[in-house]
Amino acid sequence: MTKRLKFTFGEGVAAVKISQLCQMIQNSFHDGKYPLEEQQRRFSNALQVINRSDSDDMQFSEIKIEVRIHGLYILSNYVPNIEHLPGIIEADVLDSFKILCRRLGRITDNRGKHNG
Repeated sequence: MTKRLKFTFGEGVAAVKISQLCQMIQNSFHDGKYPLEEQQRRFSNALQVINRSDSDDMQFSEIKIEVRIHGLYILSNYVPNIEHLPGIIEADVLDSFKILCRRLGRITDNRGKHNG
């Protein structure tokens, strides 16, 4: 079962900043807190979760989160009025990570061998 991160909320607004959320999610991957397949575990330490928004405020009009492994990345955007936004971002990062792992597993080296 996936362990969910816990967030502090005050008066309906998340007290956590976007960069803090990204770092917490990234650290959870690096610390092995998500159930991953063998191939995914090999890529988990290379994962970067990056705030690409113009602000660090969870109430900013357009939140952009980049999920990157080596040279491949997925950029997702969010609006602040999404219910349970930190949890949605966390779930999306996990999904994006798995997509990137599949892509990386299909990349072949110069000898025709798969990297995954």
